Amino acid sequence: MSTREQQLADEVKMSQAFNGPGHADLIALLLTTEKVRRSFDHIIGAEADLTQQQYNVLRILRGAGRAGLPLLEVAERMIQQSPGMTRMMDRLEKKGLVERIRGTVDRRQVHCTLSQAGQDLLAKLDPCVAAFDRRIGLAVGDEEHNALLEILGRVRDELHT
Repeated sequence: MSTREQQLADEVKMSQAFNGPGHADLIALLLTTEKVRRSFDHIIGAEADLTQQQYNVLRILRGAGRAGLPLLEVAERMIQQSPGMTRMMDRLEKKGLVERIRGTVDRRQVHCTLSQAGQDLLAKLDPCVAAFDRRIGLAVGDEEHNALLEILGRVRDELHT
């Protein structure tokens, strides 16, 4: 067992050996994802009282510009899929962070834009998020960056259904 595998086993208090490299890889991915999620939640929760999914919606809408996007397209672009997009948009609209416009031809279509308050909030969060990005970058390093993206891409490709 490598040093990193032993550290991983100790971290999750395993009493048995890994069932193979894929098992260790899975545990490492899940544990890393959870630690990154918790750290990121702390940043956006403490600074803005947002969930990661809400933050993701605001970033998507900022990227769309003044034109905004239909609600279904916002849902398609989400990193973490959410079955309750309408409820989430309700909460963001209630906070004054997004604006929704019903289609005039098709009332089922809802078009979403980022409000000025949403833009201001993201601008406030940008330095905190950039600092978090830098921490991740320092942990990986420039030389390993592309290798990490390649490996994680292959894992996603393997699991693509």
